[in-house]
Amino acid sequence: MTRHNEAAGLSGDDQITLRSPAELADALPYVLGFHPDDSIVMIALHGPRGRFGGRLRLGIPRTSEEWPEVCDQLAECLVTGSERRAGRPDGTVLFLCQEPAEGESGQDVMERLRPLAQRLRTACGGLEVPVFEALCISDGRFWSYVCPDRRCCPPEGVPLTLPGTSVMAAAATYAGIHVRGSLREMEARLAPLAPPRAEEQERALDAAGSELVPRILGGSDCATVREETLVLVGGMLTRLRAAPPIADSVAADVRDDGLIGDEEAAAVIIGLQDRLARDRAAQWMEGPEAEAALRLWRALARRCVGSYGEHAAAPLTLAGWVAWSLGDEPAARVSLGRALCVDPHYLFARLLHQACNEGLDPELLRRSLRQERVDRALQTAVRGELERLGAAAATASDGVSGGSSASGGTARPRGVRAKSPGAPAARTRPAGRMRVRRRPGRRGDRSRH
Repeated sequence: MTRHNEAAGLSGDDQITLRSPAELADALPYVLGFHPDDSIVMIALHGPRGRFGGRLRLGIPRTSEEWPEVCDQLAECLVTGSERRAGRPDGTVLFLCQEPAEGESGQDVMERLRPLAQRLRTACGGLEVPVFEALCISDGRFWSYVCPDRRCCPPEGVPLTLPGTSVMAAAATYAGIHVRGSLREMEARLAPLAPPRAEEQERALDAAGSELVPRILGGSDCATVREETLVLVGGMLTRLRAAPPIADSVAADVRDDGLIGDEEAAAVIIGLQDRLARDRAAQWMEGPEAEAALRLWRALARRCVGSYGEHAAAPLTLAGWVAWSLGDEPAARVSLGRALCVDPHYLFARLLHQACNEGLDPELLRRSLRQERVDRALQTAVRGELERLGAAAATASDGVSGGSSASGGTARPRGVRAKSPGAPAARTRPAGRMRVRRRPGRRGDRSRH
């Protein structure tokens, strides 16, 4: 059996050597950060010891007619992405993860997916990247499509290691790597609310849309709606920060849903459809407010119910961005992937998803958003100062032109001579200021003086 060396988030000398298909199957949740459900997972291998590199995950296509095209795209994407980051891979390992349907066994799933595994191996081989191992994980067991040794890979499959009992689990715990549950559980936190709560929320969204959409599309009142949206967001964040933390994610989501009213949630969801409002909301990305912002965007994504499903692209993308900014790449990929499911053309989600998958540093975007916040504060201060100076100048002008002399005639400012009818206009200067003679020189020098 081929030996694979895998760091799985570990650094320096803290590396784990995987010596068997069982250890490889056990390592998968720690590599991804969650248990993949209904997924194709591909991981690139580099060097003679098979160091893990880039990885891809995709839901298994529903129909077998889609398999050839999907396999070709996945193989090409894994190779090209790895070349950009760490060089061309020397091989890959493949996982097919799916739970049995009603009336199926895990072995039935393995046999049903065997053509998919073979097609993926062919696609990678066509790019001269061999598949060193291909595993099917189902119903608490795994099967190898590659290993012919019945001693380690019998036809009935091998039970998975009990969670938390392997060397990989111990090393991951020591390194601070956490498995966040299954992919299905992570996606459930972003799914729309169920009836009857969904019906109440949809009525609130109808009312908010009737009021706010004309104001946004009209243009003249769009800036006001934007400010109202951000004020509502600030109030929600204050409430969420004040709530004590709850370890259980399901209970925490239920508590967060209770802290947000239907009307204010609807107003923010509609307001976030404005790109500038969404970009300003993305600035709640770090510090003590970031965790509350992540909870808020998840809660608002759950409020996009019924015919407002596509409106979830904005809060889902914001949830992905904050999760990525906090260093939680698995949660970021799930949120951004969900955003692209509801709106495949949502550009902000596409760019963030690509940047996260390419391993870019989110600090680059954080720095830009911080500067944007500084620029906006500076613009506000300058605008306020200009308004103050304009008001002061208007007051001074009213005091000069509106005054009258004791004899009832119009008063002249000091230093201004009266001119006789028909006389040419005279150049004036403020009283008490000497006339300055310009020095001869180049035009540019005089302009600068």
